[in-house]
Amino acid sequence: MGLFERIKNPREIRQKLGLNQDEFWQKIGVTQSGGSRYEAGRDMPKPVAELLRLVHVEGVDISAVRREDIEIIAFLKTSHPELYDRLRNSLVK
Repeated sequence: MGLFERIKNPREIRQKLGLNQDEFWQKIGVTQSGGSRYEAGRDMPKPVAELLRLVHVEGVDISAVRREDIEIIAFLKTSHPELYDRLRNSLVK
């Protein structure tokens, strides 16, 4: 099952994480009732699907991410790509 398929089935992700609907959806700023509709098959907007992927699949704590962090990453990636790749590869291991 690919990542896209997993995002299309948020209930499965939530159940694998052992979270109730309120806990799961609150972490990405969606109400329980809205999340329930997505779990029932309603189309999920791309930003919501991306937040779901970042938080519940990739494990990113979005409450800890600051704009400055994003700017530093973008700068490093464009100005020092070799250093960016080296750092990224050291984290992936």
